Amino acid sequence: MNGISTLFCGKIPARAMILLLLTLAAGCAGLSDRTKSQGPSSAVSSQTAETTSDRVPAVESTRPDIELTEDILYKLLVAEIAGQRGQLDIAVDNYLDLAEETRDPEIASRATRIAVYARNDEAASRAARIWVELDPDSIDAHQILAVLAVRRGDLDAAMSHFDIILAQSAGSMDQKLWVIANLLGKEDNHDNVKAVMERLMQGYQDDPDALYAFAHVMSRLGDEAKAMEILRQLLEIMPDNTNATISYVSLLQQDGQTEKALQWLEKSIQKNPDNINLRLFYARFLTDIKYYSEAKKQFQDLYEVVPENIDVLYALGLLHLQDNELKEARTYFVQLSEQGERVEETSYYLGRIAEEDGDLDQAIIWYSNLQSGANYFDAQIRVGLIMAKQGKLEEARTHLQSIPAQGPDQKAILVQAEGELLVEEKRFEEALKVYNKALDNNFNADLLYSRAMLAEKMDRLDILEDDLKAIIEKNPEHVQALNALGYTLADRTDRFEEAHDLISKALALKPNDFYILDSMGWVLYRMGRLDEAVEYLRRALKERADPEIAAHLGEVLWVKGDKEAARQVWETALKETPEDARLLDVIQRFNP
Repeated sequence: MNGISTLFCGKIPARAMILLLLTLAAGCAGLSDRTKSQGPSSAVSSQTAETTSDRVPAVESTRPDIELTEDILYKLLVAEIAGQRGQLDIAVDNYLDLAEETRDPEIASRATRIAVYARNDEAASRAARIWVELDPDSIDAHQILAVLAVRRGDLDAAMSHFDIILAQSAGSMDQKLWVIANLLGKEDNHDNVKAVMERLMQGYQDDPDALYAFAHVMSRLGDEAKAMEILRQLLEIMPDNTNATISYVSLLQQDGQTEKALQWLEKSIQKNPDNINLRLFYARFLTDIKYYSEAKKQFQDLYEVVPENIDVLYALGLLHLQDNELKEARTYFVQLSEQGERVEETSYYLGRIAEEDGDLDQAIIWYSNLQSGANYFDAQIRVGLIMAKQGKLEEARTHLQSIPAQGPDQKAILVQAEGELLVEEKRFEEALKVYNKALDNNFNADLLYSRAMLAEKMDRLDILEDDLKAIIEKNPEHVQALNALGYTLADRTDRFEEAHDLISKALALKPNDFYILDSMGWVLYRMGRLDEAVEYLRRALKERADPEIAAHLGEVLWVKGDKEAARQVWETALKETPEDARLLDVIQRFNP
Protein backbone atom coordinates (compact mmCIF):
# COMPACT_ATOMS: atom_id res chain seq x y z
CA MET A 1 0.00 0.00 0.00
CA ASN A 2 1.08 3.54 -0.62
CA GLY A 3 1.29 6.18 2.09
CA ILE A 4 -2.25 7.45 1.66
CA SER A 5 -3.86 4.04 1.88
CA THR A 6 -1.95 3.03 4.99
CA LEU A 7 -3.31 6.06 6.79
CA PHE A 8 -6.92 5.23 5.95
CA CYS A 9 -6.92 1.46 5.49
CA GLY A 10 -9.71 -0.64 6.92
CA LYS A 11 -13.43 -0.13 7.01
CA ILE A 12 -14.07 3.32 8.45
CA PRO A 13 -17.06 5.73 8.18
CA ALA A 14 -16.29 6.83 4.63
CA ARG A 15 -19.22 9.27 4.55
CA ALA A 16 -17.63 11.37 7.27
CA MET A 17 -14.31 11.38 5.44
CA ILE A 18 -15.90 12.36 2.13
CA LEU A 19 -17.82 15.20 3.78
CA LEU A 20 -14.63 16.37 5.44
CA LEU A 21 -12.76 16.35 2.15
CA LEU A 22 -15.59 18.15 0.40
CA THR A 23 -15.64 20.78 3.13
CA LEU A 24 -11.89 21.25 2.90
CA ALA A 25 -12.19 21.58 -0.87
CA ALA A 26 -14.53 24.55 -0.31
CA GLY A 27 -16.87 23.53 -3.09
CA CYS A 28 -16.83 24.80 -6.65
CA ALA A 29 -15.85 28.26 -5.43
CA GLY A 30 -12.41 26.83 -4.74
CA LEU A 31 -11.75 26.10 -8.39
CA SER A 32 -9.05 28.19 -9.98
CA ASP A 33 -10.20 31.59 -11.26
CA ARG A 34 -8.94 30.76 -14.71
CA THR A 35 -11.56 27.99 -14.97
CA LYS A 36 -14.56 30.23 -14.51
CA SER A 37 -16.96 29.60 -17.36
CA GLN A 38 -18.34 32.44 -19.40
CA GLY A 39 -20.14 30.39 -22.00
CA PRO A 40 -23.74 29.25 -22.27
CA SER A 41 -23.19 26.16 -20.14
CA SER A 42 -22.38 28.28 -17.11
CA ALA A 43 -25.93 29.60 -17.26
CA VAL A 44 -27.23 26.29 -15.97
CA SER A 45 -25.42 26.45 -12.65
CA SER A 46 -25.71 30.20 -12.15
CA GLN A 47 -29.40 30.29 -12.96
CA THR A 48 -30.08 27.28 -10.77
CA ALA A 49 -28.37 29.00 -7.86
CA GLU A 50 -30.46 32.10 -8.45
CA THR A 51 -33.85 30.46 -8.77
CA THR A 52 -34.07 27.57 -6.32
CA SER A 53 -34.33 29.57 -3.12
CA ASP A 54 -38.15 29.48 -3.28
CA ARG A 55 -38.55 25.76 -3.74
CA VAL A 56 -40.22 23.42 -1.26
CA PRO A 57 -37.70 22.52 1.49
CA ALA A 58 -36.20 19.23 0.41
CA VAL A 59 -36.18 16.20 2.63
CA GLU A 60 -32.57 15.16 3.06
CA SER A 61 -31.91 12.32 0.67
CA THR A 62 -30.71 8.99 1.98
CA ARG A 63 -26.97 8.67 1.61
CA PRO A 64 -25.24 5.30 1.49
CA ASP A 65 -22.60 4.03 3.86
CA ILE A 66 -19.52 3.73 1.71
CA GLU A 67 -16.38 1.75 2.36
CA LEU A 68 -13.57 4.20 1.74
CA THR A 69 -11.47 2.17 -0.61
CA GLU A 70 -8.13 3.26 -1.88
CA ASP A 71 -9.67 3.78 -5.31
CA ILE A 72 -12.46 6.07 -4.00
CA LEU A 73 -10.12 8.17 -1.93
CA TYR A 74 -7.62 8.43 -4.77
CA LYS A 75 -10.27 9.60 -7.27
CA LEU A 76 -11.68 12.10 -4.78
CA LEU A 77 -8.30 13.66 -4.11
CA VAL A 78 -7.35 13.67 -7.80
CA ALA A 79 -10.66 15.32 -8.70
CA GLU A 80 -10.28 18.06 -6.09
CA ILE A 81 -6.62 18.76 -6.86
CA ALA A 82 -7.35 18.80 -10.59
CA GLY A 83 -10.16 21.27 -9.98
CA GLN A 84 -7.87 23.53 -7.97
CA ARG A 85 -5.37 23.46 -10.84
CA GLY A 86 -7.99 24.22 -13.47
CA GLN A 87 -7.82 20.74 -15.04
CA LEU A 88 -11.58 20.40 -15.21
CA ASP A 89 -11.66 17.46 -17.63
CA ILE A 90 -9.77 15.33 -15.05
CA ALA A 91 -12.02 16.58 -12.23
CA VAL A 92 -15.15 15.77 -14.25
CA ASP A 93 -14.00 12.26 -15.20
CA ASN A 94 -13.10 11.33 -11.63
CA TYR A 95 -16.24 12.78 -10.08
CA LEU A 96 -18.41 11.08 -12.67
CA ASP A 97 -16.73 7.74 -11.87
CA LEU A 98 -17.27 8.42 -8.16
CA ALA A 99 -20.96 9.24 -8.69
CA GLU A 100 -21.51 5.99 -10.58
CA GLU A 101 -19.50 3.94 -8.07
CA THR A 102 -20.73 5.41 -4.79
CA ARG A 103 -24.33 6.23 -5.74
CA ASP A 104 -24.07 9.08 -3.25
CA PRO A 105 -26.44 12.00 -4.14
CA GLU A 106 -23.97 14.58 -2.78
CA ILE A 107 -21.22 13.18 -4.99
CA ALA A 108 -23.63 13.10 -7.95
CA SER A 109 -24.61 16.73 -7.25
CA ARG A 110 -20.98 17.80 -7.16
CA ALA A 111 -20.17 15.83 -10.30
CA THR A 112 -23.06 17.54 -12.09
CA ARG A 113 -22.08 21.05 -11.06
CA ILE A 114 -18.43 20.57 -11.98
CA ALA A 115 -19.43 19.15 -15.36
CA VAL A 116 -21.68 22.16 -15.97
CA TYR A 117 -18.85 24.42 -14.85
CA ALA A 118 -16.57 22.70 -17.35
CA ARG A 119 -19.14 23.14 -20.15
CA ASN A 120 -19.29 19.39 -20.57
CA ASP A 121 -22.99 18.90 -21.30
CA GLU A 122 -22.71 15.15 -21.90
CA ALA A 123 -21.02 14.53 -18.56
CA ALA A 124 -23.44 16.92 -16.84
CA SER A 125 -26.41 14.94 -18.22
CA ARG A 126 -24.95 11.62 -17.04
CA ALA A 127 -24.22 12.96 -13.59
CA ALA A 128 -27.57 14.75 -13.24
CA ARG A 129 -29.45 11.59 -14.25
CA ILE A 130 -27.67 9.72 -11.44
CA TRP A 131 -28.45 12.60 -9.09
CA VAL A 132 -32.16 12.60 -9.92
CA GLU A 133 -32.35 8.81 -9.63
CA LEU A 134 -30.93 9.06 -6.12
CA ASP A 135 -32.86 12.21 -5.17
CA PRO A 136 -36.01 12.40 -7.33
CA ASP A 137 -37.27 15.50 -5.50
CA SER A 138 -34.18 17.61 -6.22
CA ILE A 139 -35.42 20.71 -8.06
CA ASP A 140 -31.82 21.64 -8.89
CA ALA A 141 -31.26 18.34 -10.67
CA HIS A 142 -34.48 18.66 -12.67
CA GLN A 143 -33.64 22.24 -13.64
CA ILE A 144 -30.25 21.23 -14.98
CA LEU A 145 -31.65 18.23 -16.85
CA ALA A 146 -34.43 20.37 -18.32
CA VAL A 147 -32.06 23.02 -19.64
CA LEU A 148 -29.69 20.41 -21.04
CA ALA A 149 -32.61 18.67 -22.77
CA VAL A 150 -33.68 22.00 -24.33
CA ARG A 151 -30.14 22.54 -25.45
CA ARG A 152 -29.97 19.22 -27.32
CA GLY A 153 -33.50 19.59 -28.73
CA ASP A 154 -35.21 16.85 -26.69
CA LEU A 155 -38.28 18.89 -25.85
CA ASP A 156 -40.32 15.98 -24.50
CA ALA A 157 -37.61 15.23 -21.95
CA ALA A 158 -37.38 18.92 -21.08
CA MET A 159 -41.13 19.11 -20.51
CA SER A 160 -41.09 16.07 -18.23
CA HIS A 161 -38.60 17.81 -15.96
CA PHE A 162 -40.43 21.15 -16.14
CA ASP A 163 -43.65 19.38 -15.15
CA ILE A 164 -41.92 18.12 -12.01
CA ILE A 165 -40.53 21.61 -11.29
CA LEU A 166 -44.01 23.14 -11.66
CA ALA A 167 -45.55 20.47 -9.46
CA GLN A 168 -42.96 20.50 -6.67
CA SER A 169 -41.65 24.08 -6.50
CA ALA A 170 -43.04 26.51 -3.96
CA GLY A 171 -44.85 29.69 -4.94
CA SER A 172 -47.62 30.64 -7.32
CA MET A 173 -47.73 29.38 -10.88
CA ASP A 174 -46.55 32.70 -12.31
CA GLN A 175 -43.55 32.63 -9.93
CA LYS A 176 -42.70 29.14 -11.12
CA LEU A 177 -42.97 30.23 -14.73
CA TRP A 178 -40.66 33.14 -13.95
CA VAL A 179 -38.13 30.66 -12.57
CA ILE A 180 -38.28 28.75 -15.84
CA ALA A 181 -38.17 31.99 -17.85
CA ASN A 182 -34.95 32.98 -16.10
CA LEU A 183 -33.49 29.51 -16.69
CA LEU A 184 -34.15 29.66 -20.42
CA GLY A 185 -33.67 33.37 -21.12
CA LYS A 186 -29.96 33.10 -21.93
CA GLU A 187 -30.04 29.91 -23.97
CA ASP A 188 -28.63 30.06 -27.49
CA ASN A 189 -31.13 27.83 -29.29
CA HIS A 190 -33.99 30.28 -29.48
CA ASP A 191 -36.29 28.00 -31.48
CA ASN A 192 -36.12 25.29 -28.83
CA VAL A 193 -36.73 27.78 -26.03
CA LYS A 194 -39.74 29.27 -27.84
CA ALA A 195 -41.18 25.82 -28.46
CA VAL A 196 -40.82 24.88 -24.79
CA MET A 197 -42.35 28.16 -23.63
CA GLU A 198 -45.28 27.71 -26.04
CA ARG A 199 -45.97 24.29 -24.52
CA LEU A 200 -45.57 25.57 -20.98
CA MET A 201 -47.99 28.42 -21.63
CA GLN A 202 -50.79 26.09 -22.73
CA GLY A 203 -53.52 26.56 -20.20
CA TYR A 204 -52.18 29.92 -18.96
CA GLN A 205 -53.22 32.17 -21.84
CA ASP A 206 -55.51 34.11 -19.52
CA ASP A 207 -52.96 34.48 -16.71
CA PRO A 208 -51.42 38.01 -16.86
CA ASP A 209 -48.38 37.08 -14.79
CA ALA A 210 -47.69 34.00 -16.88
CA LEU A 211 -48.05 36.04 -20.07
CA TYR A 212 -45.65 38.64 -18.74
CA ALA A 213 -43.07 35.94 -18.00
CA PHE A 214 -43.52 34.59 -21.53
CA ALA A 215 -43.08 38.08 -23.04
CA HIS A 216 -39.99 38.56 -20.91
CA VAL A 217 -38.38 35.45 -22.39
CA MET A 218 -39.29 36.40 -25.95
CA SER A 219 -37.76 39.84 -25.45
CA ARG A 220 -34.54 38.39 -24.02
CA LEU A 221 -34.35 36.08 -27.02
CA GLY A 222 -34.60 39.05 -29.36
CA ASP A 223 -38.10 38.28 -30.66
CA GLU A 224 -39.56 41.71 -29.95
CA ALA A 225 -42.51 41.18 -32.30
CA LYS A 226 -43.65 38.10 -30.37
CA ALA A 227 -43.05 39.86 -27.06
CA MET A 228 -45.23 42.79 -28.16
CA GLU A 229 -47.94 40.41 -29.34
CA ILE A 230 -48.01 38.72 -25.94
CA LEU A 231 -48.01 42.06 -24.10
CA ARG A 232 -50.95 43.28 -26.19
CA GLN A 233 -52.78 40.08 -25.26
CA LEU A 234 -51.95 40.73 -21.59
CA LEU A 235 -53.13 44.35 -21.76
CA GLU A 236 -56.44 43.28 -23.23
CA ILE A 237 -56.96 41.17 -20.12
CA MET A 238 -55.55 43.74 -17.69
CA PRO A 239 -55.36 47.23 -19.29
CA ASP A 240 -54.00 48.85 -16.12
CA ASN A 241 -51.01 46.54 -15.71
CA THR A 242 -48.15 49.01 -15.19
CA ASN A 243 -45.29 46.60 -15.87
CA ALA A 244 -46.85 45.41 -19.10
CA THR A 245 -47.52 48.98 -20.24
CA ILE A 246 -43.94 50.05 -19.56
CA SER A 247 -42.52 46.97 -21.27
CA TYR A 248 -44.76 47.41 -24.31
CA VAL A 249 -43.88 51.10 -24.70
CA SER A 250 -40.17 50.30 -24.33
CA LEU A 251 -40.39 47.67 -27.06
CA LEU A 252 -42.23 50.09 -29.35
CA GLN A 253 -39.47 52.62 -28.83
CA GLN A 254 -36.76 50.03 -29.52
CA ASP A 255 -38.61 49.17 -32.73
CA GLY A 256 -38.44 52.81 -33.83
CA GLN A 257 -42.15 53.45 -33.24
CA THR A 258 -41.51 56.40 -30.94
CA GLU A 259 -44.68 58.37 -31.72
CA LYS A 260 -46.88 55.30 -31.26
CA ALA A 261 -45.10 54.58 -27.97
CA LEU A 262 -45.68 58.15 -26.82
CA GLN A 263 -49.36 58.08 -27.75
CA TRP A 264 -49.88 54.75 -25.98
CA LEU A 265 -48.16 56.06 -22.88
CA GLU A 266 -50.12 59.30 -22.82
CA LYS A 267 -53.41 57.39 -23.09
CA SER A 268 -52.33 55.18 -20.20
CA ILE A 269 -51.49 58.26 -18.12
CA GLN A 270 -54.91 59.75 -18.85
CA LYS A 271 -56.55 56.57 -17.58
CA ASN A 272 -54.26 56.32 -14.53
CA PRO A 273 -53.29 59.89 -13.53
CA ASP A 274 -52.41 58.83 -9.98
CA ASN A 275 -50.03 56.05 -11.02
CA ILE A 276 -46.70 57.48 -9.85
CA ASN A 277 -44.57 54.73 -11.40
CA LEU A 278 -46.22 55.23 -14.78
CA ARG A 279 -45.81 59.01 -14.57
CA LEU A 280 -42.15 58.59 -13.64
CA PHE A 281 -41.63 56.37 -16.65
CA TYR A 282 -43.43 58.92 -18.84
CA ALA A 283 -41.17 61.74 -17.65
CA ARG A 284 -38.05 59.61 -18.23
CA PHE A 285 -39.37 58.62 -21.65
CA LEU A 286 -39.77 62.28 -22.62
CA THR A 287 -36.20 62.92 -21.51
CA ASP A 288 -34.97 59.92 -23.48
CA ILE A 289 -36.55 61.20 -26.71
CA LYS A 290 -35.17 64.69 -25.99
CA TYR A 291 -38.50 66.41 -25.27
CA TYR A 292 -36.74 68.25 -22.48
CA SER A 293 -39.20 71.05 -21.76
CA GLU A 294 -42.12 68.61 -21.57
CA ALA A 295 -40.05 66.28 -19.40
CA LYS A 296 -39.17 69.10 -17.04
CA LYS A 297 -42.85 69.98 -16.66
CA GLN A 298 -43.74 66.35 -15.90
CA PHE A 299 -40.98 66.03 -13.31
CA GLN A 300 -42.06 69.35 -11.79
CA ASP A 301 -45.63 68.04 -11.47
CA LEU A 302 -44.30 64.87 -9.85
CA TYR A 303 -42.23 66.97 -7.44
CA GLU A 304 -45.47 68.47 -6.11
CA VAL A 305 -46.70 64.96 -5.33
CA VAL A 306 -43.48 63.21 -4.22
CA PRO A 307 -41.09 66.03 -3.24
CA GLU A 308 -38.48 63.70 -1.75
CA ASN A 309 -38.33 61.21 -4.60
CA ILE A 310 -34.67 60.72 -5.52
CA ASP A 311 -35.26 60.20 -9.23
CA VAL A 312 -37.45 63.28 -9.48
CA LEU A 313 -34.98 65.52 -7.66
CA TYR A 314 -32.04 64.27 -9.73
CA ALA A 315 -33.86 64.65 -13.03
CA LEU A 316 -35.00 68.20 -12.19
CA GLY A 317 -31.47 69.14 -11.19
CA LEU A 318 -30.07 67.91 -14.50
CA LEU A 319 -32.80 69.43 -16.64
CA HIS A 320 -32.45 72.85 -15.02
CA LEU A 321 -28.68 72.62 -15.30
CA GLN A 322 -29.00 71.80 -18.99
CA ASP A 323 -31.02 75.01 -19.43
CA ASN A 324 -28.35 76.92 -17.47
CA GLU A 325 -30.85 77.63 -14.70
CA LEU A 326 -28.22 77.30 -12.02
CA LYS A 327 -30.22 78.57 -9.05
CA GLU A 328 -33.04 76.08 -9.66
CA ALA A 329 -30.64 73.24 -10.35
CA ARG A 330 -28.76 73.94 -7.12
CA THR A 331 -32.02 73.75 -5.14
CA TYR A 332 -32.72 70.17 -6.21
CA PHE A 333 -29.14 68.95 -5.92
CA VAL A 334 -28.88 70.44 -2.41
CA GLN A 335 -32.05 68.55 -1.42
CA LEU A 336 -30.46 65.33 -2.68
CA SER A 337 -27.27 66.11 -0.80
CA GLU A 338 -29.18 66.74 2.43
CA GLN A 339 -30.88 63.36 2.01
CA GLY A 340 -27.48 61.72 1.56
CA GLU A 341 -28.56 60.30 -1.80
CA ARG A 342 -26.51 60.01 -5.01
CA VAL A 343 -23.68 61.73 -3.18
CA GLU A 344 -21.05 61.37 -5.89
CA GLU A 345 -23.20 62.75 -8.71
CA THR A 346 -24.72 65.46 -6.53
CA SER A 347 -21.35 66.71 -5.33
CA TYR A 348 -20.05 66.80 -8.89
CA TYR A 349 -22.92 68.89 -10.23
CA LEU A 350 -22.94 71.21 -7.23
CA GLY A 351 -19.24 71.70 -7.93
CA ARG A 352 -19.99 72.56 -11.56
CA ILE A 353 -22.64 75.07 -10.45
CA ALA A 354 -20.32 76.69 -7.90
CA GLU A 355 -17.57 76.89 -10.54
CA GLU A 356 -19.95 78.50 -13.03
CA ASP A 357 -20.95 81.03 -10.36
CA GLY A 358 -17.32 81.88 -9.72
CA ASP A 359 -17.30 80.43 -6.21
CA LEU A 360 -14.08 78.51 -6.81
CA ASP A 361 -13.31 77.60 -3.20
CA GLN A 362 -16.76 76.05 -2.78
CA ALA A 363 -16.38 74.25 -6.10
CA ILE A 364 -13.18 72.60 -4.86
CA ILE A 365 -14.97 71.53 -1.68
CA TRP A 366 -17.75 69.89 -3.66
CA TYR A 367 -15.35 68.21 -6.08
CA SER A 368 -13.27 66.91 -3.20
CA ASN A 369 -16.31 65.01 -1.91
CA LEU A 370 -15.96 62.60 -4.81
CA GLN A 371 -13.97 59.50 -3.95
CA SER A 372 -14.99 57.34 -6.90
CA GLY A 373 -17.57 57.06 -9.64
CA ALA A 374 -17.89 58.09 -13.27
CA ASN A 375 -17.27 61.79 -12.53
CA TYR A 376 -14.29 61.34 -10.20
CA PHE A 377 -11.60 61.78 -12.86
CA ASP A 378 -13.18 64.89 -14.38
CA ALA A 379 -13.75 66.39 -10.92
CA GLN A 380 -10.08 65.99 -10.04
CA ILE A 381 -8.99 67.64 -13.28
CA ARG A 382 -11.35 70.52 -12.61
CA VAL A 383 -9.78 70.98 -9.19
CA GLY A 384 -6.44 71.41 -10.94
CA LEU A 385 -7.86 73.91 -13.43
CA ILE A 386 -9.44 75.91 -10.61
CA MET A 387 -6.13 76.04 -8.74
CA ALA A 388 -4.54 77.50 -11.87
CA LYS A 389 -7.32 80.11 -12.11
CA GLN A 390 -6.52 81.05 -8.53
CA GLY A 391 -2.91 81.69 -9.48
CA LYS A 392 -1.60 78.45 -7.97
CA LEU A 393 -0.10 77.03 -11.16
CA GLU A 394 2.56 74.86 -9.55
CA GLU A 395 0.05 73.44 -7.06
CA ALA A 396 -2.27 72.77 -9.98
CA ARG A 397 0.46 70.91 -11.86
CA THR A 398 1.35 68.87 -8.79
CA HIS A 399 -2.32 68.01 -8.32
CA LEU A 400 -2.77 66.93 -11.94
CA GLN A 401 0.35 64.77 -11.75
CA SER A 402 -1.04 63.05 -8.65
CA ILE A 403 -4.35 61.99 -10.22
CA PRO A 404 -4.40 58.23 -10.87
CA ALA A 405 -5.09 57.50 -14.53
CA GLN A 406 -6.95 54.44 -15.74
CA GLY A 407 -5.38 53.62 -19.09
CA PRO A 408 -3.62 55.62 -21.83
CA ASP A 409 -6.62 57.82 -22.67
CA GLN A 410 -6.81 59.28 -19.18
CA LYS A 411 -3.03 59.69 -19.09
CA ALA A 412 -3.23 61.71 -22.30
CA ILE A 413 -6.00 63.90 -20.87
CA LEU A 414 -3.86 64.71 -17.82
CA VAL A 415 -0.91 65.64 -20.04
CA GLN A 416 -3.14 67.86 -22.17
CA ALA A 417 -4.57 69.55 -19.08
CA GLU A 418 -1.09 70.36 -17.73
CA GLY A 419 0.09 71.48 -21.16
CA GLU A 420 -2.88 73.80 -21.62
CA LEU A 421 -2.31 75.41 -18.21
CA LEU A 422 1.25 76.23 -19.22
CA VAL A 423 0.15 77.49 -22.64
CA GLU A 424 -2.36 79.87 -21.01
CA GLU A 425 0.53 81.31 -19.01
CA LYS A 426 2.58 81.52 -22.24
CA ARG A 427 5.17 79.16 -20.76
CA PHE A 428 5.50 77.52 -24.14
CA GLU A 429 8.89 75.86 -23.68
CA GLU A 430 7.76 74.16 -20.48
CA ALA A 431 4.55 73.01 -22.17
CA LEU A 432 6.61 71.60 -25.03
CA LYS A 433 8.72 69.61 -22.56
CA VAL A 434 5.56 68.15 -21.00
CA TYR A 435 4.34 66.98 -24.42
CA ASN A 436 7.78 65.75 -25.49
CA LYS A 437 8.12 63.62 -22.37
CA ALA A 438 4.68 62.06 -22.83
CA LEU A 439 5.29 61.38 -26.54
CA ASP A 440 8.77 59.92 -26.12
CA ASN A 441 8.53 56.61 -28.04
CA ASN A 442 4.73 56.77 -27.76
CA PHE A 443 2.20 57.54 -30.48
CA ASN A 444 -0.90 59.38 -29.30
CA ALA A 445 -2.91 61.33 -31.86
CA ASP A 446 -4.49 63.66 -29.30
CA LEU A 447 -1.15 64.62 -27.77
CA LEU A 448 0.46 65.05 -31.17
CA TYR A 449 -2.37 67.36 -32.19
CA SER A 450 -2.05 69.37 -28.97
CA ARG A 451 1.72 69.67 -29.46
CA ALA A 452 1.14 70.78 -33.07
CA MET A 453 -1.19 73.57 -31.90
CA LEU A 454 1.42 74.63 -29.36
CA ALA A 455 4.10 74.59 -32.06
CA GLU A 456 2.01 76.99 -34.16
CA LYS A 457 2.03 79.49 -31.28
CA MET A 458 5.81 79.07 -31.03
CA ASP A 459 6.32 79.55 -34.80
CA ARG A 460 7.75 76.03 -34.91
CA LEU A 461 6.05 75.01 -38.13
CA ASP A 462 8.50 72.15 -38.52
CA ILE A 463 7.11 70.48 -35.39
CA LEU A 464 3.55 71.27 -36.40
CA GLU A 465 3.97 69.74 -39.83
CA ASP A 466 5.76 66.64 -38.55
CA ASP A 467 3.13 65.97 -35.88
CA LEU A 468 0.10 66.51 -38.11
CA LYS A 469 1.60 64.40 -40.90
CA ALA A 470 2.29 61.62 -38.38
CA ILE A 471 -1.38 61.66 -37.42
CA ILE A 472 -2.53 61.64 -41.06
CA GLU A 473 -0.15 58.80 -41.91
CA LYS A 474 -1.77 56.68 -39.19
CA ASN A 475 -5.29 57.87 -39.98
CA PRO A 476 -5.74 59.41 -43.46
CA GLU A 477 -9.27 60.49 -42.50
CA HIS A 478 -8.33 62.43 -39.37
CA VAL A 479 -10.39 65.52 -40.19
CA GLN A 480 -8.88 67.87 -37.60
CA ALA A 481 -5.31 67.10 -38.65
CA LEU A 482 -6.12 67.49 -42.36
CA ASN A 483 -7.83 70.83 -41.76
CA ALA A 484 -5.23 72.18 -39.33
CA LEU A 485 -2.30 71.36 -41.61
CA GLY A 486 -4.13 72.69 -44.66
CA TYR A 487 -5.08 75.96 -42.98
CA THR A 488 -1.59 76.50 -41.56
CA LEU A 489 0.05 75.93 -44.94
CA ALA A 490 -2.43 78.37 -46.52
CA ASP A 491 -1.99 81.01 -43.83
CA ARG A 492 1.72 80.76 -43.07
CA THR A 493 3.33 79.53 -46.32
CA ASP A 494 2.87 79.79 -50.08
CA ARG A 495 2.18 76.06 -50.49
CA PHE A 496 -1.38 76.79 -51.55
CA GLU A 497 -2.01 73.79 -53.81
CA GLU A 498 -0.93 71.38 -51.07
CA ALA A 499 -3.08 73.26 -48.57
CA HIS A 500 -6.09 73.16 -50.91
CA ASP A 501 -5.70 69.40 -51.37
CA LEU A 502 -5.63 68.76 -47.60
CA ILE A 503 -8.63 71.00 -46.91
CA SER A 504 -10.60 69.42 -49.76
CA LYS A 505 -10.09 65.99 -48.21
CA ALA A 506 -11.29 67.29 -44.85
CA LEU A 507 -14.32 68.97 -46.41
CA ALA A 508 -15.29 65.77 -48.23
CA LEU A 509 -15.39 64.02 -44.84
CA LYS A 510 -17.32 66.83 -43.04
CA PRO A 511 -18.97 69.02 -45.68
CA ASN A 512 -20.84 71.29 -43.24
CA ASP A 513 -18.11 71.88 -40.68
CA PHE A 514 -17.75 75.65 -40.27
CA TYR A 515 -14.06 75.41 -39.39
CA ILE A 516 -13.30 73.55 -42.62
CA LEU A 517 -15.53 75.85 -44.69
CA ASP A 518 -13.57 78.79 -43.26
CA SER A 519 -10.29 77.07 -44.14
CA MET A 520 -11.46 76.48 -47.70
CA GLY A 521 -12.51 80.10 -48.03
CA TRP A 522 -9.15 81.24 -46.70
CA VAL A 523 -7.03 79.09 -49.01
CA LEU A 524 -9.12 80.18 -52.01
CA TYR A 525 -8.53 83.80 -50.98
CA ARG A 526 -4.80 83.17 -50.75
CA MET A 527 -4.95 81.62 -54.24
CA GLY A 528 -6.70 84.72 -55.59
CA ARG A 529 -10.06 83.02 -56.17
CA LEU A 530 -12.02 85.71 -54.34
CA ASP A 531 -15.58 85.00 -55.48
CA GLU A 532 -15.28 81.34 -54.46
CA ALA A 533 -13.67 82.40 -51.21
CA VAL A 534 -16.63 84.65 -50.32
CA GLU A 535 -19.07 81.81 -51.05
CA TYR A 536 -17.35 79.43 -48.63
CA LEU A 537 -16.83 82.06 -45.94
CA ARG A 538 -20.50 83.10 -46.05
CA ARG A 539 -21.48 79.44 -45.65
CA ALA A 540 -19.11 79.13 -42.69
CA LEU A 541 -20.49 82.29 -41.03
CA LYS A 542 -24.04 81.01 -41.52
CA GLU A 543 -23.11 77.79 -39.73
CA ARG A 544 -21.43 79.62 -36.85
CA ALA A 545 -21.22 83.35 -36.02
CA ASP A 546 -17.52 83.10 -35.20
CA PRO A 547 -15.37 86.28 -35.00
CA GLU A 548 -12.44 84.71 -36.88
CA ILE A 549 -14.71 83.77 -39.79
CA ALA A 550 -16.15 87.30 -39.74
CA ALA A 551 -12.61 88.70 -39.82
CA HIS A 552 -11.75 86.52 -42.84
CA LEU A 553 -14.95 87.31 -44.74
CA GLY A 554 -14.59 91.03 -44.11
CA GLU A 555 -11.00 90.97 -45.36
CA VAL A 556 -11.93 89.17 -48.57
CA LEU A 557 -14.86 91.51 -49.23
CA TRP A 558 -12.62 94.54 -48.62
CA VAL A 559 -9.95 93.24 -51.01
CA LYS A 560 -12.70 92.60 -53.60
CA GLY A 561 -13.68 96.25 -53.29
CA ASP A 562 -16.95 95.76 -51.40
CA LYS A 563 -15.89 97.83 -48.40
CA GLU A 564 -19.40 98.59 -47.17
CA ALA A 565 -20.25 94.87 -46.98
CA ALA A 566 -16.95 94.28 -45.16
CA ARG A 567 -17.73 96.95 -42.58
CA GLN A 568 -21.21 95.51 -42.05
CA VAL A 569 -19.79 92.02 -41.39
CA TRP A 570 -17.22 93.40 -38.96
CA GLU A 571 -19.68 95.63 -37.10
CA THR A 572 -22.15 92.79 -36.67
CA ALA A 573 -19.41 90.57 -35.24
CA LEU A 574 -18.17 93.33 -32.93
CA LYS A 575 -21.59 93.54 -31.26
CA GLU A 576 -21.18 89.93 -30.11
CA THR A 577 -17.42 89.89 -29.46
CA PRO A 578 -16.21 93.49 -29.05
CA GLU A 579 -12.80 92.49 -27.67
CA ASP A 580 -11.81 89.71 -30.07
CA ALA A 581 -8.15 90.32 -30.97
CA ARG A 582 -8.30 88.81 -34.47
CA LEU A 583 -11.33 90.89 -35.40
CA LEU A 584 -9.86 94.10 -34.03
CA ASP A 585 -6.56 93.45 -35.80
CA VAL A 586 -8.08 93.03 -39.28
CA ILE A 587 -10.28 96.11 -38.82
CA GLN A 588 -7.26 98.13 -37.75
CA ARG A 589 -5.29 96.97 -40.79
CA PHE A 590 -7.96 97.68 -43.38
CA ASN A 591 -10.15 100.35 -41.80
CA PRO A 592 -8.03 102.28 -39.28
